[in-house]
Amino acid sequence: MAIEPMVGKITDRFSAGEQGLGYIYQARLALLQLLQLPEDTAVFLEKDDDLDFIDGSGGKSLASLKHKAIGDRLTDLSTDFWKSVNIWLARYKRDGRAASNMRFFLFTTGTVSTDSFLALLLPDQPVTSRAAAALNELADAALAESTSKLIAPIAAAFHELSDPEKQDFLERILILDGSPRIGDIPALIRDKHMRPIRREHREFVFERLEGWWTDAVIKHLTGVRPEGVFGYEVSDKLSNFAEEYKADNLPITFRGKLPADEIDTDTDPRLFVAQLREIGISSNRIRNAILDYYRAFAQRSAWARENLLVLGEVEEYEDRLTDEWGRYKDVAFEKLKHDSAEEALCEAGAALYNWAEFETGKIESLRIRARVTEPYVLRGSFHILADSTPEPKVYWHPRFLDRLSKVLGVAS
Repeated sequence: MAIEPMVGKITDRFSAGEQGLGYIYQARLALLQLLQLPEDTAVFLEKDDDLDFIDGSGGKSLASLKHKAIGDRLTDLSTDFWKSVNIWLARYKRDGRAASNMRFFLFTTGTVSTDSFLALLLPDQPVTSRAAAALNELADAALAESTSKLIAPIAAAFHELSDPEKQDFLERILILDGSPRIGDIPALIRDKHMRPIRREHREFVFERLEGWWTDAVIKHLTGVRPEGVFGYEVSDKLSNFAEEYKADNLPITFRGKLPADEIDTDTDPRLFVAQLREIGISSNRIRNAILDYYRAFAQRSAWARENLLVLGEVEEYEDRLTDEWGRYKDVAFEKLKHDSAEEALCEAGAALYNWAEFETGKIESLRIRARVTEPYVLRGSFHILADSTPEPKVYWHPRFLDRLSKVLGVAS
């Protein structure tokens, strides 16, 4: 895979930036191609070529990628073309030459010179003109003019083929010049493959799709998943992301995420944690509560940044939670007396908290939107309410409000 800097850019010959950009281009172009090819197509990276595409019938297409400087042109003896030929020749011979089922693609951001025989390998050439052209003779003539030490061994390998094999080999090659540059691919995916998604959400959906795709590519390249990635996997993932941006849903992006700071259930000064200590909740459950709070808070912030929330939607949601909490609180505390023992008070508070943690998820009316069923959204929202100041909007211990000033004093 070749990648060249932008025109006018100063580069350090020891810099790995261009190579790194090449790997990103490789992954991005693979994603774009999978979205355009039949869904039963699988792609492999860095196998026989930069990209290997296997279709549903087992046919294999090898693709070389060349991200070139603006204005770059391919001519008869362009090393980009012949270096790719070198790779393809080895695979062609390995797989039985004319009996093989391979095709070869050169994706280049450059353009093919109109006076080069490579123009006959462009996709807009009629089949009849390609068949009529003696490609092997044109290639032989071009190679005869070469004095390049790099091309010389490639020419020798090419000349090992018979004339019919040379023609067969060259007819399998397709040059896709003017291919999209690395920075153009996101817009192409958003504009051509995300039309069912509202325009204001497409950028965020693309970020999530590319995040998933990058993870899939890393697993593939490191051998965690040696098999290729199928087009239908991309379609399914894109469909799932799109569903999260429907009017009755919201994207869930903080599942499994951890806060940057270490969790300390014994010294955490926040009010919602103090409330849990007051009713004797175990350290492990308090840790889960802290995670739920973090994820719900971060998730709300992400929704707000993406302008996904309707004005007043969070406030209305919290009102529903508070109202339902108030109704169950009255039931949980109904049998308590003014002089009830602390043990009874803690048991009633724990029962109320257990209801909030485990039972409220079953109540559809307590979802922020109909299809948002992720538990941390609801559980974390109760903790956000329990952390409100100057006074919590929900509490667990029956006497917590009476003890609030003491609790706040200890926390401070």
